[in-house]
Amino acid sequence: MFTKPAVALPLKKRAMRGRRLVVVDIENVAGGALVTKAMANWARAVVETTLQVADGEQVVIGTSHVGMFNARDAWPSARVKVRSGENGADLELLDVLESEHVEERFDEVLLVSGDGLFADVVAHLGRCGVRVTVAAWSMSMAARLRLAAGRIVYLDDKMSCGSQKEIA
Repeated sequence: MFTKPAVALPLKKRAMRGRRLVVVDIENVAGGALVTKAMANWARAVVETTLQVADGEQVVIGTSHVGMFNARDAWPSARVKVRSGENGADLELLDVLESEHVEERFDEVLLVSGDGLFADVVAHLGRCGVRVTVAAWSMSMAARLRLAAGRIVYLDDKMSCGSQKEIA
């Protein structure tokens, strides 16, 4: 036998079907720490415009301590996870994806980051039947992450017609 037998996954509760989780490495969108509120507002506009984030969807943002207040001000309904240091924001978001039973609670995950650090968890979620879309700037998406994702959205494709000033 060349393939493993299929494993039946538990069905999500009826109330959980159709839910999507939006996970945003906001520093990846902005190109660095959110040093101004305008920068945070612009990053939120990029994400919402590109991915059609609806009111009421659960959004989790990863940031360093430098941008935590600006991220909170720009996106008050989001859950903001804060960790500083190398890959701090990424590690906070990775912890959410790995330890909060996302595969049991959501049918779709939108990951806004190009960092290869997320490739293994994206592949795992896909194997569990979760639709995973990864959105990032085309020049900053890691090859491993591109291969692991079920669907890719490039932020530049939606943003090529507008400038930062037009969106903010």
